[in-house]
Amino acid sequence: MSVDKNTIKQLIEDGKSVLGIEFGSTRIKAVLIGEDNAPIASGSYDWENEYVDGIWTYSLDKIHAGLQDCYRSLAADVKAQYGVGIQSLGAIGFSAMMHGYMAFDKEDKLLVPFRTWRNTITEEASKKLTALFDYNIPQRWSIAHLYQAILNKEEHVKDVAFFTTLAGYIQWRLTGEKVLGVGDASGMFPIDIATGSFNEKMIAQFDEATASCGFTWKLGEILPQVLTAGENAGKLTEEGAKFLDPSGELKAGVPLCPPEGDAGTGMAATNSVAVRTGNVSAGTSVFGMIVLEKELSKVHEEIDLVTTPDGHLVAMAHCNNCTSDLNAWVNIFKEFAESFGIKVDMSQLFGTLYNKAMEGDADCGGLLAYNYFSGEPIVGMEEGRPLFVRTPNAKFNLANFMRVNLFASLGVLKTGLDILFKEEDVQVDEILGHGGLFKTKGVGQKILAAAINTPVSVMETAGEGGAWGIALLASYMIHKESGEELDAFLNRAVFAGEKGSRVEPDPADVEGFDTFIERYTKGLPIERAAIDFLK
Repeated sequence: MSVDKNTIKQLIEDGKSVLGIEFGSTRIKAVLIGEDNAPIASGSYDWENEYVDGIWTYSLDKIHAGLQDCYRSLAADVKAQYGVGIQSLGAIGFSAMMHGYMAFDKEDKLLVPFRTWRNTITEEASKKLTALFDYNIPQRWSIAHLYQAILNKEEHVKDVAFFTTLAGYIQWRLTGEKVLGVGDASGMFPIDIATGSFNEKMIAQFDEATASCGFTWKLGEILPQVLTAGENAGKLTEEGAKFLDPSGELKAGVPLCPPEGDAGTGMAATNSVAVRTGNVSAGTSVFGMIVLEKELSKVHEEIDLVTTPDGHLVAMAHCNNCTSDLNAWVNIFKEFAESFGIKVDMSQLFGTLYNKAMEGDADCGGLLAYNYFSGEPIVGMEEGRPLFVRTPNAKFNLANFMRVNLFASLGVLKTGLDILFKEEDVQVDEILGHGGLFKTKGVGQKILAAAINTPVSVMETAGEGGAWGIALLASYMIHKESGEELDAFLNRAVFAGEKGSRVEPDPADVEGFDTFIERYTKGLPIERAAIDFLK
């Protein structure tokens, strides 16, 4: 249902629109939504991380400037479309890439540059904490960064008064509240699902393990307070309003929802927060998330455990590589066409080549590919070497070539999710797909369904992304009905009547992918040899 511009203009003037802003790895995006939860304006700011003294980071100056420029871009879009400024809002939500380490002293000074999720400098801490807690602690988790700094005897650790994520920092800066949504918090330190907060037993274990260091702080004192979706997480202060909107037009007092991580906002944006649902985000990297009915039976270092924004346990298989090698091969075909003087439309080229894959043999005709631009911890590779391999008698044609590269983009993901499906007997009713792999209608969707032997749906709104997801969580805080759970709100107020396409797994394709993954697993020593000998 479309809403006329005058109605939207009045909504904005009345201060009833809702804002979501997400700090992604390469872009900060703002989305403003109306009463029907559909986007009515947007803004963005492009940025890149920096590699400084062996650390992937974003400076505080860039974080601040990026936030303000993104908001300014949104305000300009509102002015251009509706001829009004933003003086107030119904609610605001902030989200950001999860994990990482932002540590502050008692004077609120940042002690060391922000260490992002991308850093792989905490292997020792990750292994020791996983053993201590009997719970998988990946390298990118905030607690791994803190413990590694302790192991390294870094001078700053004794002065830590508070540490948090990027989303938690922005919330604190704008409201004065040291809080975090449970989904983002679950990437800092393990959550006790029964209490909805940090695991007290593991906090005590950590304090005992670090007691000899002589710190004046205990872990529970320097972590943020954990909140669940729907709770109020503070109000925009006078200082916060001027910081977000230096023009002074935006007034203080706007309520903020709990700040979340990009995994949680992706779940909200794809309506996959209910138990036995899941989503696969497939772009440069790929990760699959499934909302669990119960705890896993044992620790799997290949699987991260996080939560939904309303505190349900989620198993995540995170893979570093997905479409980069596919895109590189498509560019080769573009060069080939242009060598003949043919002007190429990239959307048409992707569509043609992806659809060609549907004509290939179910098992890719015996071809094999690895798409590793970077390492893949799930299969034990610390670096990447993109490879294409075939036997002399394999069926080498364009359809099989495109099919094997599409299969390879999901090879590591299948390896990770098979642990859940085959070893843990995790049940899932449907997977929601979103990201670049699904742009060509039906193709990526059909291949993912074959890889995981589960129905896959793609919604028309799947491209709206995490900024829309955190706007929905802010909307939930102010618009939920009494006692209404997050999944019920999303079904009622956001996704009712949502047009999407659902693909059931084709038994022949499922069998073909299983054959391919056997070949893929047996061939991993080829990838290992390439890493060892191709420098």
